[in-house]
Amino acid sequence: MSKYNKIEKSWILYDCTISTYSMIIITAILPIYFRMVFTNAGGSTVMSTSYWGYINSISRLIIAIAAPILGTIADYKGYKMKFFRVFCILGIVFTAMMGVVPDSSWILLMVIFVVSTIGNSGSNIFYDAFIVDVTPKPKMDMLSSIGFAAGYLGNILAFAICMSIVILAQMKIIPISIGVACKIDFVITAVWCTIFSLPIMKNVKQVYGIEREPNIVRNSFKRLGSTFKHIKSHKNIVTFLIAYFFFIDGVNTIITMATSFGADLGITSTTLLIVLLATQFVAFPSAIIFGKLSQKFRGKKMLYVGIIIYSIICIYANFIHNTLGFWILAMLVGTSQGGIQALSRSYFGKLIPREKSNEFFGFYNIFGRFAAILGPFMVAVATQVTGKSSNGIFSILILFIIGGIVLTRVSSNESYSSEEELNLDMSENV
Repeated sequence: MSKYNKIEKSWILYDCTISTYSMIIITAILPIYFRMVFTNAGGSTVMSTSYWGYINSISRLIIAIAAPILGTIADYKGYKMKFFRVFCILGIVFTAMMGVVPDSSWILLMVIFVVSTIGNSGSNIFYDAFIVDVTPKPKMDMLSSIGFAAGYLGNILAFAICMSIVILAQMKIIPISIGVACKIDFVITAVWCTIFSLPIMKNVKQVYGIEREPNIVRNSFKRLGSTFKHIKSHKNIVTFLIAYFFFIDGVNTIITMATSFGADLGITSTTLLIVLLATQFVAFPSAIIFGKLSQKFRGKKMLYVGIIIYSIICIYANFIHNTLGFWILAMLVGTSQGGIQALSRSYFGKLIPREKSNEFFGFYNIFGRFAAILGPFMVAVATQVTGKSSNGIFSILILFIIGGIVLTRVSSNESYSSEEELNLDMSENV
C-alpha cells in the first residue's frame, strides 16, 4: 500500500471492521449460536433458518428507512465524521453486549443483534461516502477494491482466532462450551472493530459538503424532497441504483444465508467455519484482481462478470447435496464477492456529485438495504414452504438476471477530466 497516502490508508483499514463484522457476526458465528439458542428454547432447526432470514430483513429495513435522512443531514460540512462516530460506537458496544446474552434468550439476542447491525450498517453509509473525500475519481475503483482486499486479509486473522476458539471448545481441548466460545468471539469482534476504527476517526476529514445553515434538519428534509422532485435529472444514477438493488440483493442473501444453508445440508459447524476461512484466502486476491481488471476493462464490464458468476452460483446451489459441493460453491463466491461490492461502491462514487455524497450514498444504502430485505425473505419463505433451503438460493437467480439487464441501461461515466487527473497526480504526492 506504499502508493497510497495516510488518509487513503486510514480509509482502507476501516474495511477490516466491516468485513470482520459481516463474516463473524452475520455469516459465521452468530448464525451457529442463534441456531443453538433457538433450539435451546424449544425451536426447530429449520425454523431457525427461517427466523434468521426474517430478523436480518427487519434490521436492514430500519437502516434503509433512516439512511437518506441521515445522509442528507451529514452532507453539511463537519457532520459526516460526527455521524460516523456515533453509529460506529453503537455497533461496537452492542456487538460486545451479545457476549452476555443467556443461552436460551433468543429474542434478547436478536434485539441486541438488530441494534448492533444498525450501528455497523449506519457507519458504513458514511464510510462509503468518504470515498469522494479521500481520493480522486481515477483511483476510486482500485482504492475500493484494495479496501475490500484488506478486509479479507484482516478476516483471515480475526476469523482464524474466532474459529479456533469454537473448534477447540467443540473438541473439548479448552474447558468451555461452544456457546461460551461464541460469546468470546463476539467480544473479540468488538475489540477488533474498535482497533481498525481509530485510524479513520483520527486522519480522515470531510472535504466536500454543503455550507452550514440554520435549521439543518428542516432544510435537510427540504433538500431530500427536492432531490426526489427532480429525480429525472439524475436518471443515470437512478438506473444504476435499480440495477444495484437487484444484483446486490442476491449477493447479500448468499452472504447472510450461507452458514444456515450449509447447516441444512448436514455440514458440521467445524467444517462450515473452515470453509468460510478458506473463502477469505480466495476473496483477498480476487478483490485486487477485480480492481486491476477494472483499470483495463472499466468497472461496468467487471460488474457484469460478477453478476454472471453469481448467476452460476445460484444454479449450482440447487444441485448441492454434500460437503464437496458446498466447498466448490464457497470458492466460487470468494472469487467475486469483494469485487462486485467494491466496484459497485466506486462506480456509484463516480456518478454522483461529490458535495452531496452523503445524500446520494444514503440512497445507495436504501437500495442496498432494501435489497437485503427481499433476498433473505425469499429464502425464508421458500425454505418454510418447501422444506429445502436450496430452493430459496435458486430462486434469487432472477434477481441477478434483472440486475444485469437494467445495468445495460446505465450510461458509462468512467472518463476523467484534466482537473481530476491533476488531482490524482497531487494526491499521489501527499
